[in-house]
Amino acid sequence: MSTKRLTRLSMLLAISIVLAIVEAFLPAIPIPGVKLGLANVITLIILVVYDKKDAFIVLLLRVLLVSLLRGTFLNISFYMSLSGGIVAYTFMLITMYVKKFSLVGVSISGAFGHSIGQIFMAIILLSTPALVYYFPYILLLSITTGVLTGFIAIYGTKIMKSI
Repeated sequence: MSTKRLTRLSMLLAISIVLAIVEAFLPAIPIPGVKLGLANVITLIILVVYDKKDAFIVLLLRVLLVSLLRGTFLNISFYMSLSGGIVAYTFMLITMYVKKFSLVGVSISGAFGHSIGQIFMAIILLSTPALVYYFPYILLLSITTGVLTGFIAIYGTKIMKSI
């Protein structure tokens, strides 16, 4: 890996960490626990500008480092973030390879995936199957957050490709 590539990916990792930490301090969207998913913008940018392996590594490092910085490593928040990130990543890869979706569509699928991953992990960790009723509300909000992060990712991708 070239020094330039490593440096850019490191900067993108740092940006995703800052976005995740800042977002944790923002008030929740109407439903507790629902966030914009600003750190996912970086995952989208890396998927477009670099490749799936780099995006996955940055995603895992972000989840790990944010949990260490926030003191949530190996607690419920860590596992929910990890499961949400991995399912979101998987959904984004699938929709990217279909090649019928714009980056906004890929972002929406990632937002759906993140919500699904988090709800299932919460059901498992809390032994509360009733959380499944939370799905319709979270999935509806995923459309809005996915559109927003998708447009931000389009802008960020243009910037990354120009430098």
